[in-house]
Amino acid sequence: MRTRSPARVKVGSNNGLDREQKSNGSFTTPGRAALNAYTKSNGQEIRLIAGAANGGAGLLVQPDQNLKAAADFRGKKIATPQLGNTQDISCRAWLTDGGLKITQLGGDAQVIPTQNPDQLGLFKAKRIDGVWTVEPWLTRLEQEASGKVLVEEKDAATTVLVSSVKFLNEKRDVAKKFAQAHAELTDWIIKNPEEAQQLIKAELLAETKSDMSPQLIDAAWKRIVFTAETPRAAVEKFMQNSVKAGFIKTAPDLSKLFETP
Repeated sequence: MRTRSPARVKVGSNNGLDREQKSNGSFTTPGRAALNAYTKSNGQEIRLIAGAANGGAGLLVQPDQNLKAAADFRGKKIATPQLGNTQDISCRAWLTDGGLKITQLGGDAQVIPTQNPDQLGLFKAKRIDGVWTVEPWLTRLEQEASGKVLVEEKDAATTVLVSSVKFLNEKRDVAKKFAQAHAELTDWIIKNPEEAQQLIKAELLAETKSDMSPQLIDAAWKRIVFTAETPRAAVEKFMQNSVKAGFIKTAPDLSKLFETP
């Protein structure tokens, strides 16, 4: 779930750096997309100027299976939303830390990139043993398929606020005002959860023609931490996980990534 303004609240978990780009050069984006852009440009294009939302992701398992630790997933199948996305990397790193050998094509356990809507059907049919995903799918799997939450990523940097280096250099005053407005909006969301949830429900219906129940939104909301604080520790951990998962060879120097307008 992501937010844009009290009058317009957006929900989504797809990766893509330009998903919510602003005309002024600052935008919110999944943490993975921001770090990918930073890495590919050798730290020349992107600066992370604030946090937006943490948590809201985790691993659910079949309720009738005795899966309690990473080592228990030997020979098992876990679905993730997309190869190389935030949850996919977290899943692969967690399994690796548990002593399993994981490759992009297989290994001791299979990590299978699967679109979020398809995960639900496969989980219900018991064709997969677990799902590492993001809200609201985490709650839907829990409520509609009796999934059991095994791992909850409470501190993961799910969404962050970034700016182009070019914009910071040319219009730092505007970027500062934007970051301040972002912080004020975040504070409003924290203090007015019921109204914010109503806005989310209305926009979901308008954009997707799918009506999400207030109960589902409320349950998913409880796993998300809205914050404007820069998630330095979470970003550094994600980079370490990317190395463990084999998506990058070495973690890049992050000293230029964080900047306050």
